[in-house]
Amino acid sequence: MTKVELRMNENQKYEIIKKLVESNGNKKTAALKIGCTERTVNRLIHGYSTKGKAFFIHGNRGKKPVHSLSNDTKSTVVGIFSSKYPDANFAHFTEILAECEGIMISPSTVKNILIEQDILSPKAHKATKRALRKKLERQKQKAVTKNEAAKLQHKIIELEDSHPRRPRSSYFGEMLQMDASVHPWFGGIKTQLHAAIDDATGRIVGAHFDHQETLNGYYNVFHQVLTTYGIPYMFYTDRRTVFEYKQKKAPSLEKDTFTQFSYACHQLGVDIKVTSVPQAKGRVERLFQTLQSRLPIDLRNAGVTTIEQANEFLNSYIKKFNDKFALSVDNIKSVFETQPSDEKINLTLAVIADRKIDTGHSIKFENQYFKPVDDRGLPVYYHKGTSAIVIKAFDGKIFASINDHVYELDLIPTHELKSKNFDFSNELSKISVKRNIPSMIHPWRKSAINKFVKNQISHQDYTYLDIMNTQEIICNYI
Repeated sequence: MTKVELRMNENQKYEIIKKLVESNGNKKTAALKIGCTERTVNRLIHGYSTKGKAFFIHGNRGKKPVHSLSNDTKSTVVGIFSSKYPDANFAHFTEILAECEGIMISPSTVKNILIEQDILSPKAHKATKRALRKKLERQKQKAVTKNEAAKLQHKIIELEDSHPRRPRSSYFGEMLQMDASVHPWFGGIKTQLHAAIDDATGRIVGAHFDHQETLNGYYNVFHQVLTTYGIPYMFYTDRRTVFEYKQKKAPSLEKDTFTQFSYACHQLGVDIKVTSVPQAKGRVERLFQTLQSRLPIDLRNAGVTTIEQANEFLNSYIKKFNDKFALSVDNIKSVFETQPSDEKINLTLAVIADRKIDTGHSIKFENQYFKPVDDRGLPVYYHKGTSAIVIKAFDGKIFASINDHVYELDLIPTHELKSKNFDFSNELSKISVKRNIPSMIHPWRKSAINKFVKNQISHQDYTYLDIMNTQEIICNYI
């Protein structure tokens, strides 16, 4: 005879009816205790008389609800997640199931299915990780074999530190947090994603892939900000690589990338602050956490394998990302200043280098030789040793500032393109076209650049600022 086990409410009904039948008690009193009618009490008495204790088991026990997912669907969801998207968070995985697999279920259902298999989201909270860890440790203690215990030990997840919260800025464009993140974003190789996020709205205002964390990557982000929104009030970034400060024995100006970027900000009136405290710029740190769990999957689904394709993909991805995660800018005041002209942006986001005129009246730059020419295309000659500043604009055009005059630099080829003795042409010589050379209104004077470099804050000053930033952060969280 099988043992009948009742739940608490079922056992309560059973005991009341059993006592009622054995003592021939009052049905009204029994109905009040159970919370039902006398007719129901009569039905329970009849069931007790015919089936005994088993009658009080609820009829739906052990039956699967008609609206529940089948085991095959659950297995499919677990299989797709484990094989294709183990790095996706549950909300993103739910979107992928709907868009790519045609499985329409809610994020909570996805979460329940995966947690039943001891699978957590990469973005799971510490409390969720702690609960799973306790569960796995209990199972490990009850494990029969060493292999089972080893598998459970492998599943135990250690807790991770989280970024402390900080208040958002008041206005759109007041603070843009900027950084780069190295990650195997696409194609199985590690690349650097440069990105800037608005602190007030959480909106990505610029992003660019490059092989390394470079000045060119940050210039591309800055270019997107200027052409799309305008001039921001401030950049907030870290102290590493591109934003490392000029050392005492720095070999040349063009390698002092902090000065290069900060000089561009100085020309547009953009403040730039740096810190070595990650929590001070937690918004962009959290952005990269989110992107690392979503963007590689979307790039893989789009078939992206090269940096050119990845940067092209970012154009549409950023808009989609902002629509989903960023706050609306309609209700937040913008402090972006008017967008500069394309020419000013091109000349501002420039790489500046110190050079000397050599004996051949030329300038060597990037292992090539150039000759300065005026706006009529005629070469200009200066004495050997004359100081010059080479300016490589954002679009790749190269200029030189010599004695407060700006000239365009023409490449001197290694060999003549045509021979004067053997290559003849019946075409009339082309009339030289007037060159479009910027005026000295642009702050490319050597004296202005030298003054800016001289006034750069030293390492000691920034160390002091970092200490002050750290103290301010600690005070905000106490």
